[in-house]
Parts: sequence; C-alpha cells; structure tokens
Amino acid sequence: MKSFFNYIAEIFSGVWTLLTGMKVTAKYFFTPWKNVTQQYPENRDTLVMYDRFRGEVIMPHNENNEHKCTGCGLCENACPNGSIEIISKSIVNEEGKKKRIIDQHIYHLGMCTFCNLCVRACPSDAIVMGQKFEHAHWDRSTFTKVLNQPGSKIMEGIKE
Repeated sequence: MKSFFNYIAEIFSGVWTLLTGMKVTAKYFFTPWKNVTQQYPENRDTLVMYDRFRGEVIMPHNENNEHKCTGCGLCENACPNGSIEIISKSIVNEEGKKKRIIDQHIYHLGMCTFCNLCVRACPSDAIVMGQKFEHAHWDRSTFTKVLNQPGSKIMEGIKE
C-alpha cells in the first residue's frame, strides 16, 4: 500500500514540475510585447549588438591613420590557436637607434574562437573586439585580414 502512495505522489510531483516549467512559456505566450526576439533579416540596419559582444578583432585607427600597436607580440602569444600573426620590421630612427614597428598585423578570422584573450593581453589597447557578426563567405581567403591599414603608423606617446 505504501508503494501505491509513493507512485501517486511521484505522479503529482511530476505534474507540479511540468506546470512550473510551463509557467515561463505561458508568461511569454500571454505577454508577447515583452519578448526580446529580434527579427534579424528585416532589422539588419537598426540592429545594435551589446557592448560585451565578441565579433571579429579590429585595430582602430584615428583620422591621421595612426594606431596604438607597438608590435610587442603579446596578443600573438596569448592566442590559443594562432589566429594572430605579427610581422614586424626594424627601422633606424633619427637618433640612430633601432626601432621595431609592425609591417603587417595579420588576423585569421577562420581560426579565431572569439575568446578575447588577445584583447586582454594587449598592453596598449591597440586591438578590440568589433561588432560585426556576419562572417559567411564562399571564399576562404576573405577570412585572412590585415588589421593595420596601408601607410599607418604608431601614435605619438605610445611607449614600446
């Protein structure tokens, strides 16, 4: 007789947990104006991603085509799968000292896991995560990007 009561109690417990879970569904069913679902293809022009969104890695440049990257390589070392590659070169400045500058800051988007470790490792805040999220392409070569713009140079006042 005791097992019969346990069986009935388990049935009521199962129904109670089902109704508890359905409460969330019913709330969204009867208040559709509070839904947060985005109508994606239609609102592509007005869609704004959150600040914490991790899109592709970008290197911001100012109006004088200057960036903050010193070519230290910490972002390249922090990347777990090698999606960042820095090619640097040495130049001689006016004082006769050798100075390292970046020639190309290559970013392989197809290998990136969007983990944000490279951005956190950068001491000069030269790279950030962008807001672009549409990355589908037919050609795989479009996933390799050079982050520094042609003819760009390092900003004044950035320590190496």
